[in-house]
Amino acid sequence: MNRLTTSRGEYELTRFPEDPRDPLRAWDAADEYLLNHLEGADGGEPVDLSGTVVVLGDRWGALVTALAAHRPAQISDSYLGQEATRANLARNGVAADAVRLLSTRDTPPERVDVLLIRVPKSLALLEDQLHRLAPALHAGTVVVGTGRVTEIHTSTLQLFERIVGPTRTSLAVKKSRLIFCTPDPALTRPANPWPHRYALPTGIGTASGLTVTNHAGIFCADRLDIGTRFLLEHLPARRRPERVVDLGCGNGIVGTAAALANPEAELLFVDESHQAVASAEATFRANTPPTAAAEFRVGDGLSGVPAESVDLVLNNPPFHTHHATTDTTAWRMFTGSRRALRTGGELWVIGNRHLGYHAKLRRLFGNCEVVASNPKFVILRAVKR
Repeated sequence: MNRLTTSRGEYELTRFPEDPRDPLRAWDAADEYLLNHLEGADGGEPVDLSGTVVVLGDRWGALVTALAAHRPAQISDSYLGQEATRANLARNGVAADAVRLLSTRDTPPERVDVLLIRVPKSLALLEDQLHRLAPALHAGTVVVGTGRVTEIHTSTLQLFERIVGPTRTSLAVKKSRLIFCTPDPALTRPANPWPHRYALPTGIGTASGLTVTNHAGIFCADRLDIGTRFLLEHLPARRRPERVVDLGCGNGIVGTAAALANPEAELLFVDESHQAVASAEATFRANTPPTAAAEFRVGDGLSGVPAESVDLVLNNPPFHTHHATTDTTAWRMFTGSRRALRTGGELWVIGNRHLGYHAKLRRLFGNCEVVASNPKFVILRAVKR
C-alpha cells in the first residue's frame, strides 16, 4: 500500500489484486501533477468542478478517489483498474456510488463539463475515446490530460488538435506534463476509424482467411502479430466435447481458430480489457456458425471459473503492466489455469524465449514440454497430473 499526499488530503491506494510484495505504486507523478493543478496548487486558478466531471483512463482509481466529493464518472478499459477503484474508494471511506464506473464500451455522459484524461499507452484507444467523448464537450468544457513525458508525443497532441481543438502542454514537473485542450464546437472531425477489420492470410491452419475485428487498444490491432501466428500454426489437434479457454484473448482469433478446429468444443474467452472481449466476440461471431457455443467474460483471469472445469487453456500472457515489465500477470494466469483445469487438462503457452516460462510451469505443474520453437518464440505444454 502507498499513500498519495495532495493539497486535497492523503489517500491510501493499492493496485488490484493487492499484493504486499508488489513494488509498483497505484499512482505516479502525473496523477499528482493533475490533482495539484485542479486545486490551483501549481500557481493557477482552481478548476471549477461543480459540473459533470469525467475521468478517462484513471489506471488504479487514484484520481477519482481524490475527486470523489465531486461525484465523477470514470471511464476505463481495465477490469482490474475498476476493481482497484472500488477497493480504493472503500479503503478511504468513500461510498461506492460516489463514482460512476463506466467501461470504454459504455455510452459516455451526454454532457461533460470537465474532462480529465490520463494518457493511455495506446494512442489508438485515446483516438477512439476522444471521438466518443467529443459530442459531449462544449465550448466551456475544461479538458486537461496528464502523463509522463515519455507518454506524451507530438502524435498525442495532434490527436487532441484533430478531434477536440487547440492544444498546448505545460512545463515538465517530475518528468510529467499536463495537456490543455480547448474544445472547438465548429471543428470538423474525421470519422472514427475504429474498430479495424482485416482478413488473415492463408497458410495458418483453421485461421486462414478469417476476418479479425479489433477495437481500439488491442495489441497489434492492424495486423496479426508473429507470436500469435506461430501459436495458430501449432494449435493442438483435438476433436471431442471439451471446455476450452482463450485466456487473455485479445481479439479472440486463437479461440476462434480452436473452435473451428474442434466444433464440439465450448469456448470461453477471457480478458481484463473490455475492448478485447468486445473484439473477441465480434471475431468469433463473424467466423463461426450461429450454433457455436461460446462465453465472453471480462474479468481477472480465471478467478471466476470453477475449479476442475476446464480441459484446455490457450494463453499468450502479457509481460507489461502499462509501461512496467513484470511477470506477475503471467504467474497469476498460470496458477489460475492449474486450479481451473481438470486432471489431465492442458495449458498451452506461447512466449518470448527469454522470458523463461518453462521454469515457472515446471515448478507449478511438475512438468513442461516444448511443443514448437523458433529463434524468437517457444510454445510450451503443461499437463495437470
